Amino acid sequence: MEVPATLIRLVPLGAKFVVLSLVAAACTAGGAGDVASPSGPDPGGPTAGQESSSTLEPPVVDPDEIISGGPPPDGIPPIDDPKFLAVDDVRFLDPNEPVIAVEVDGAAKAYPIRIMTWHEIVNDTLGDTPVVVTYCPLCNTGIAFERPVIDGDLLDFGTSGKLYHSNLVMYDRQTGSYWAQATGQAIVGPLVREQLVFIPARLLSWADWANAYPGGLVLSTDTGFTRDYGANPYPYYEGDDRPFLFTGEPDPRLPPTAHVLGLSAGPDVLAVSFEELASIQQDGWAAANVEVSGEELAVFWKAGTSSALTSPTISEGRDVGAAAAYVPRADGRTLTFSVDGSGIVDDQTGSAWSISGEALAGPLAGTQLEVAVAIDSFWFDWAAFHPETEIWRAGP
Repeated sequence: MEVPATLIRLVPLGAKFVVLSLVAAACTAGGAGDVASPSGPDPGGPTAGQESSSTLEPPVVDPDEIISGGPPPDGIPPIDDPKFLAVDDVRFLDPNEPVIAVEVDGAAKAYPIRIMTWHEIVNDTLGDTPVVVTYCPLCNTGIAFERPVIDGDLLDFGTSGKLYHSNLVMYDRQTGSYWAQATGQAIVGPLVREQLVFIPARLLSWADWANAYPGGLVLSTDTGFTRDYGANPYPYYEGDDRPFLFTGEPDPRLPPTAHVLGLSAGPDVLAVSFEELASIQQDGWAAANVEVSGEELAVFWKAGTSSALTSPTISEGRDVGAAAAYVPRADGRTLTFSVDGSGIVDDQTGSAWSISGEALAGPLAGTQLEVAVAIDSFWFDWAAFHPETEIWRAGP
């Protein structure tokens, strides 16, 4: 699937913050199939505080700010041989639970957060496209990328056990380079400055995804590991002034753990607050027409999706809703959207639209909007990587 060039690359890394070491239940939980630290050189090349080899490009971030989170490489084990279930065979998800929705080449898959929070990385293939689907529980960022071929080798990714801006640092097993999950950029190692291609990914409720993709596939809990899937192992307290395991200075414009949808196009960066969307909602629906570097985008929001990080049990998390961004073009024209008593409608034809970007009724029924690259994130992390970000406001 081709992603619009203006939406592929996020802006360069911004201000730097120091983070504490990660010590959480997910990092130390035992069970069948646990992965020990791999043999061979430390992934990412130099460890924090060491100089890069003279044969390598210098890192794009200060290695001293890439902090050990506690577990060894792959101590939080990624899933390398994922197994999937048909929608009708899934019995372990509640309707409001969040899943990462990814679609490539007509193949649609859902990666439940109850699984991703324990593994963080899934190396997979959708259609003919090798992908890596990732989730950082500390930042609530669910992001997918194409897995590239470098010097004839298809990259696959593991968890490095390190953090940058409190965000997951991945490493590729072929070169040992470190990659920041939030930006998809190699930040240390032989592939430094290489950029992964983003694949649009959305955090939607299980019920909304299943309704939109009845023929899709769902990541199974048959992972080869013993974990308490459905439990939240991270004692994150949304609304606190100090985010868990973050010691930088959070941008004060929004609460640190406010949920935002981050958008980037060209030189401009925009954050759309879930709370701001909820403030204009009607019967659990909201829509925003936004512009980023001249690119028109539509943001849909719908109540009914639980936060993964407000309760010991994910399905009992606070309802924060789901937000997704779309390229608002259909039938040869640009659409704008608003909300009426029944949900989201476009102002041009009056067609009714779902949170998944499909027209369900009206003249455009059956039309699917193109999913834009957007990142569901906690505000503190989005602002740490994008300090120049603007914040969308519903009113003047």
